Amino acid sequence: MLILLTGKSNHDYIHNLTDPFRFNQSLASLEKLVIKLRQKKQQATTLRKKSERQLQQIRSVERRSSSGLHSIDRKIESEKEDATDVSGILNQKTSQLESIERLVVAAHERLNREKEALSDAEQKLEFASNIEEKQYAQSQLNTIHDRIQELEFEIKNRDKTAKKIAEDVAKYNEIKSKISTKIQKQSKSKPSLRETMSASHKAAEKFVKDLEQKTRVEESAAKALEKVHSNLQILLAKKRKSSKKRKSVKSKTSKKATKKKSRAPSKQATKKKSRAPSKKATKKKSRAPSKKATKKKSRAPSKKSRK
Repeated sequence: MLILLTGKSNHDYIHNLTDPFRFNQSLASLEKLVIKLRQKKQQATTLRKKSERQLQQIRSVERRSSSGLHSIDRKIESEKEDATDVSGILNQKTSQLESIERLVVAAHERLNREKEALSDAEQKLEFASNIEEKQYAQSQLNTIHDRIQELEFEIKNRDKTAKKIAEDVAKYNEIKSKISTKIQKQSKSKPSLRETMSASHKAAEKFVKDLEQKTRVEESAAKALEKVHSNLQILLAKKRKSSKKRKSVKSKTSKKATKKKSRAPSKQATKKKSRAPSKKATKKKSRAPSKKATKKKSRAPSKKSRK
């Protein structure tokens, strides 16, 4: 019985169950065992699904951490490229500003020299003794005035350009500083994401082993249920077969009974037939004395006539 209940019974033992009590007892035990194994399989399936959900959640965390790291790396690379571009523009603007500043300094130096020349030309014009010297000094003075105006205009324009470029340099310095701050913040968030990804990866490995174990438990429960269910089907088939045999036996016995009942009147009829000649015999016997009587009657007058 223990072998049968564990689902490891051989089929010969099941086929050889002829005792109705043992047969019904085995059938009831198997039915109870099927119910228990179904419950066990259902519990194993529930635990396996729970482990699958936990594994999916852990792997989701791991994927999010990994994708977060990749996203941060991409952002850092992109921002580094932006910082490189900004640095290039900033270097260009800075060099332009330095060049303009040098040109402005040079223009100021030339302007100072022209102013000195202007004062000399004014003195020459003042101390000219004849008309030719005055005309020459005046032309030099006019030329110096023109160069001073050109230099002042150049300095003014270059100061405006330098101011604009200085504003651009300040703006690009601010952009570069913001990019550097972003890179630092994102770099700081990477270690926490790495820790989360590492912890979730370890937990995922643990849940994978747990899931494999619970899957094996579910498979073993399913196999045991299948074996016991097959044994139960064999017993049920045997029960149906035996019930059919009983029905056929009952039908045969009922048919025999009906045949016996149908045969009883025929015997009586044969008895009646066998009795019929006896009546004829009685009739013959009853008829026989009449013949004797007629003989006696015929004989009686003869005797009287003899006298």
